[in-house]
Amino acid sequence: MADASRRVALDTNVLARYLLADDVAQAERAARRLESGANFFVPVSVGLELAWVLRAEGVPKPDIVAAFRHLHGLPGMEWQHLAAWQSALRHAESGLDLADALHLALSTDCVEMLSFDARFAARSQREGAQPPVLPP
Repeated sequence: MADASRRVALDTNVLARYLLADDVAQAERAARRLESGANFFVPVSVGLELAWVLRAEGVPKPDIVAAFRHLHGLPGMEWQHLAAWQSALRHAESGLDLADALHLALSTDCVEMLSFDARFAARSQREGAQPPVLPP
């Protein structure tokens, strides 16, 4: 783990500009920083918001998963709850929504997750994800 006193926390918009390149100048600035190998910290809330931003921009799920795998591979990147992210990405590759998969991965010490989302419950059951997702 990197020296916390030398880490730089990232906001969602820096990662979004880097991936989407929807503002060329900001994308270039983000790329210079992110690819510098400096020590960066990505809070779980930033990662989750990034997934929502990418989905809202119409990025297909496989490309979202690939983008997260790319970000996870950048030198110096420290992701809060990395093991949960890795689990969530595996489940997302198999069909779960990335946000739902992350919710599950962060809830592994629970006996069940309650949700009104029947598709989430069915997909998580098909995946064998834990905890089981059940209606309230």
